[in-house]
Amino acid sequence: MHGWTERFSARHGQAIVTRSGTRVTWTSPDGAIATYEDEPPLEDFGIVLVRRGGYAVGRVEDGRLVAHKTGTRYVQGRTKAGGWSQQRYARRRANQADALAGSAADHVVRLVPGDLRIAGGGDRALVAQVLTAADRTLDPGLRWLEVKEPRLASLERAVRDVRSYAVVLNEAARAR
Repeated sequence: MHGWTERFSARHGQAIVTRSGTRVTWTSPDGAIATYEDEPPLEDFGIVLVRRGGYAVGRVEDGRLVAHKTGTRYVQGRTKAGGWSQQRYARRRANQADALAGSAADHVVRLVPGDLRIAGGGDRALVAQVLTAADRTLDPGLRWLEVKEPRLASLERAVRDVRSYAVVLNEAARAR
């Protein structure tokens, strides 16, 4: 956070910092305002990333990724065929997505203890399906992670993202 605060002050002038509980607000002379929740970084949590075609599940202890499993499962894309073929392909796609969710759920049960907070990313419906099958729930207090391909690199980036501060900037702060 130290580097960010220096850059904010360099761009907008010396800010006045106020605290209200865990919320910190930086107000600069040029009208730029930045707020964030000043809570200690989360140390132990699980991560579930799922998109059609792949999944990544991880467990984080003491801020480090200590166990993980990634995998791929073919899920057919949409087709322009009409009539019976379209329905047949839709059923096949649903069955393939169910198999993907089942595989990912097995790894969630194996790697992520039930008492850990869980962050999710990727396809919201598939993550919900995986967590339901694993009898786990997503922690609504953790930010949703944007993921293109759920791989090991995505898990490592997710660890940093979950543990980082989410800073909200007003229009004046975004303009520079």
